[in-house]
Amino acid sequence: MALRQIRREGDDILKKKCKVVKEITPAIIELLDDMKQTLHDVDGVGIAASQIGQLKRIVVIEFEDELYELINPEIIESEGTQKCNEACLSVPGRCGDVERPFNIKVKAINREGEEYEVDADDFLTSIMCHEIDHLDGVLFIEKATNIQMINEEQLRARKRARKKRMQERKLQRQGVIRRRR
Repeated sequence: MALRQIRREGDDILKKKCKVVKEITPAIIELLDDMKQTLHDVDGVGIAASQIGQLKRIVVIEFEDELYELINPEIIESEGTQKCNEACLSVPGRCGDVERPFNIKVKAINREGEEYEVDADDFLTSIMCHEIDHLDGVLFIEKATNIQMINEEQLRARKRARKKRMQERKLQRQGVIRRRR
């Protein structure tokens, strides 16, 4: 496994549409492993292959202690709407509000070449939509309103809040606490 460099806004590769992965090869497995390691290194929740310079339809997400490796992800159902305050590894120092579905169903292929589906809601929906947008050459700032500058302390506070929110969601799913309305 190797750390990969995150491409930043202004890099032409981030505006390009990624190509469908036709075969799971050792190079694809290595890319998945590198994406996971890079995601951990930057303490992120999601990364698309284009963000590390690979024009392949691959996304890696780590959410609520679950790893999602999505090869050729496709949103096949969506429902509801929500406003999400998003930031991006490729657009450091800015955040903004993006309207996303509240629930989605995503079809993808795993590292063994098996097709599967993921039902997502709330924050996981936001992450998946954000990363799938990357595969189509779309950055969140193209869809965002209320774009704001954020400094390092604000970024750390966002990460702390995200971790707290994920812990609460995990407890809600386990039935330990009720979901706030």
